[in-house]
Amino acid sequence: MLHRASPLAAAIAKAAVPLTGGADDYTPLLDMVGEANYVLLGEATHGTHEFYEERARITQRLIVEKGFNAVAVEADWPDAYRVNRFVRDQGDDSDAVQSLQGFQRFPSWMWRNTAVVDFVTWLRSYNDGFEADDKVGFYGLDLYSLFTSMDEVLRYLEQVDPAGAAAAKARYACFDHYQDDSERYAYAAGVGVSESCEGAVIAQLQALQQRALEYMQRDTANAHDAYFYAQQNARLVINAEAYYRTMFRGRVSSWNLRDQHMADTLDALIGHVGAQTGTQAKVVVWEHNSHIGDARATEAGKLGEWNVGQLARERHGDQTRLIGFSTYDGTVTAASEWGGRAERKQVRAALPDSYEALFHDVGIERFMLDLRIDGLVRAALMEHRLQRAIGVLYVPKTERQSHYFHAQLPRQFDAMLHFDRTTAVVPLETVSKPTGGEAPETYPEGV
Repeated sequence: MLHRASPLAAAIAKAAVPLTGGADDYTPLLDMVGEANYVLLGEATHGTHEFYEERARITQRLIVEKGFNAVAVEADWPDAYRVNRFVRDQGDDSDAVQSLQGFQRFPSWMWRNTAVVDFVTWLRSYNDGFEADDKVGFYGLDLYSLFTSMDEVLRYLEQVDPAGAAAAKARYACFDHYQDDSERYAYAAGVGVSESCEGAVIAQLQALQQRALEYMQRDTANAHDAYFYAQQNARLVINAEAYYRTMFRGRVSSWNLRDQHMADTLDALIGHVGAQTGTQAKVVVWEHNSHIGDARATEAGKLGEWNVGQLARERHGDQTRLIGFSTYDGTVTAASEWGGRAERKQVRAALPDSYEALFHDVGIERFMLDLRIDGLVRAALMEHRLQRAIGVLYVPKTERQSHYFHAQLPRQFDAMLHFDRTTAVVPLETVSKPTGGEAPETYPEGV
């Protein structure tokens, strides 16, 4: 018996823009972006090749055709800044693979994979034709690098202000007896076993800011960039300390603190890039759908969670575009437990009442759907449906409980890109190195 698509699936098929792999695939998406300055590109998993590859294709066109001048990703600030130095021809790394060596902790495959290598290589080549201030940068928005960022603050101060470095070391000594283990600090401070280091880390940022002008006026190359990097590390230490302290108080408080940090880092980056280039900052963001889809349209939002997408819309209005990604089935790179090896896992067919199953019913292998266009399709998609989210862990046995939530898609995203069958991202290695005390990336939510 021939399969007949539902009336809604048939209507979506008429409204959808097929993606064929051609050079003009994303022209309608760029038209939808228009004059917006901030484009947030999602992913339904942390381990799907097509999501990374297509985000790169879109980002390349945004850079070349619309003048976007920064890429900000769901990664720690120090690790991503090493890549930033490479793509801007400022670091010591000889190639893209080497520039990604900072991403060693679980799940290293999020950024140490072949698709990211290809994009970073392209970005370095593209930047070769521009002066230093006009090169496109690569930055991290996340906050898991508590001890690494403290080390980076100290390293900076040792170069510009040895006395200030000694004072900073004394302030950060509050963490010494946790042996560079952020999870130990999270437990001790979170449940009141010991006093928090909150006052010390705030004092350190204030000390750094008080001498900002002096530090930036020093006759050294990239003085403004170096100070900005150090200042953001000091801010990260404050927010990471608070994040770990609140981790044991419940998901909502820690989630909100993390996404608030990422949104604030994005805004700081917008200001820095604008000042550096003398033009409007135009930023592409790569994060999981859970972070860039407006939380107010999800059941998590009803529980009090907010996220980067919501905050970006509230702060920047129509200057923001939120683009979601989805898949029906295929394979994914994910682990079965925290700290586990990267596995190539089979993605189960989406549940019948989900958006993913509806898009599978459309019968188009890959397509874009503009969710801003009023009409029958947008109205019908307003019905709450299940949506799948796979992070760094994939647990098929508990698929419904672990990986699905309800959402209103047209309120959550401006457009959706659907790839019906997808393949696992290819890691540069299948086993992450020990965390070295830092908590794993995305801990404890997995996205």
